[in-house]
Amino acid sequence: MVDPQNRQLRPPVHRSWLRLRLGKLYYGGRRRMLWLSPRFHWARRRRAERLPCVQFTHATPLYRHLRGEDRILQENKVVNLQLATARLDGLVLYPGETFSYWRLIGKPSRRKGYRDGMVLFLGRIGSDVGGGLCQLSNLIFWMTLHTPLTVVERYRHSHDVFPDANRTQPFGSGATCAYPHRDLMIRNDTDQPFQLCVRVGERELEGEWRAMSPPLCRYEIVERNHRMDQASWGGYIRHNELYRRTYDLDGCLLEDAFLFANDAIMMYSPLLPDES
Repeated sequence: MVDPQNRQLRPPVHRSWLRLRLGKLYYGGRRRMLWLSPRFHWARRRRAERLPCVQFTHATPLYRHLRGEDRILQENKVVNLQLATARLDGLVLYPGETFSYWRLIGKPSRRKGYRDGMVLFLGRIGSDVGGGLCQLSNLIFWMTLHTPLTVVERYRHSHDVFPDANRTQPFGSGATCAYPHRDLMIRNDTDQPFQLCVRVGERELEGEWRAMSPPLCRYEIVERNHRMDQASWGGYIRHNELYRRTYDLDGCLLEDAFLFANDAIMMYSPLLPDES
């Protein structure tokens, strides 16, 4: 699994508008050249008919009760997710093909109907067109970890935004996204096609990977070496490592493999008491 951000975090750096603009043009150009590369066979075919066997399914809440958050941004996020899932639902990932999150969704724009949703940029919460689509990339990444598919590119979140109240997944199990250079790419190295199914329900974002045959293994994601350290520049950094345990259908452990390490700047103090 490739994580280009697997490095020690430094204090937040505030760059000029020109530096940010030039960096976006540079990395955006490199990403578009990658999409033109003959090294990859990109997944692009969708079908309405579902493959027969569910490999893994998951759902995440659309609305969260967060202190100080603008309700309108959450409503806009749901609209953005509806537009993005319409581009991905039913996608079939055939053997040898690679899934690219942004190549299939395209650039979010107002012309396409995308709205201002909440985004995290350089450690600050704000809003931008297409904000909230990280919830979809998080969902797809988490589901993929429970299948034999191969994640070839994923970016971890650089900031830990909220405390662990009501957390159901290990810290650091998501995949951030920013068009077009922070992408999520998944390759099918198996001998059967897989199908991605995603939809926006009334209260949850729902997804599943399906295939032609039933799953042969069961996967469990476990956290190890979790800690919170105070950095020399005054802030706190949260660290952990995630491993994947693979079991056969009888429950026997087949493999215990390291996935990746996470380091994120904490946007809240770990010393504050938890408040309901």
